[in-house]
Amino acid sequence: MSVPENIDRKTVDGFGEEWTRFDQSAVAQVERDRIFEMYFGIFPWSALPAKAEGFDLGCGSGRWAQMVAPRVGRLHCIDPSVALDVARRNLAGQHNCVFHQASVDAIPLADASMDFGYSLGVLHHVPDTEAGLHACVRKLKPGAPFLAYIYYAFDNRPWWFRPLWRVSYAMRGAISNLPSDARYWVCQLLAAIVYWPLARTALLLEKSGVSVTNFPLAAYRDRGFYGMRTDALDRFGTHLEQRFTKAEIFDMMQRSGLERITFAPGVPYWTAVGYRRGDGPTA
Repeated sequence: MSVPENIDRKTVDGFGEEWTRFDQSAVAQVERDRIFEMYFGIFPWSALPAKAEGFDLGCGSGRWAQMVAPRVGRLHCIDPSVALDVARRNLAGQHNCVFHQASVDAIPLADASMDFGYSLGVLHHVPDTEAGLHACVRKLKPGAPFLAYIYYAFDNRPWWFRPLWRVSYAMRGAISNLPSDARYWVCQLLAAIVYWPLARTALLLEKSGVSVTNFPLAAYRDRGFYGMRTDALDRFGTHLEQRFTKAEIFDMMQRSGLERITFAPGVPYWTAVGYRRGDGPTA
């Protein structure tokens, strides 16, 4: 009996369209650096060996790879969608990048061969997130770090975040099933009438001395409109989305063969790094 692929084809096609429309070339470098630090602030760069070899699972447009490649020896950029062509263009000047069009259950790398790996904003978009984690960890050498960003279940937010999310979840279900062009324009409208006003309100409140920790979309208060447009399409145009609590992510990472797991204290929730155990993933 064949094993089902751990991939949602409609989601993959949607991300291919997203990164083709938004190749991230319009993002200012200062904003790019700030966002990179938000995700990679807990990554143990100093623990990597010289000329480290690793992988970016779900590289999309290559926006993270552009920042990682200059720091390492070789970087394998893996994505199942046509976004890989965008990554090739964006990384044309990085001669240490290797490109693979493959899904998480068919990573074309030898087991226990990589010095590091990361997958940001990807594993919650595959049918079996934990199986995706297992597949990534198997490629790591014992002791190698793996960085993951997996959507949180609002477990550290006030109760009223969940009703808001249920509304947005219902909207996502309807919008993600629209034809491509209609889906794109609805998401752009949401960026203009929801993301931008809320983000700029949060910025004004913060400048007035008001805490915006729990203000909706406050994470975008210092982001450009291009990033809001990208993420609106990401959030509402994606066919498959799953969310997990911090405890659930910790347990999945442990069962996948990671130890010494550390979570970043701030947004985006939840970003975590762990190191492959010597005995690797459990069954």
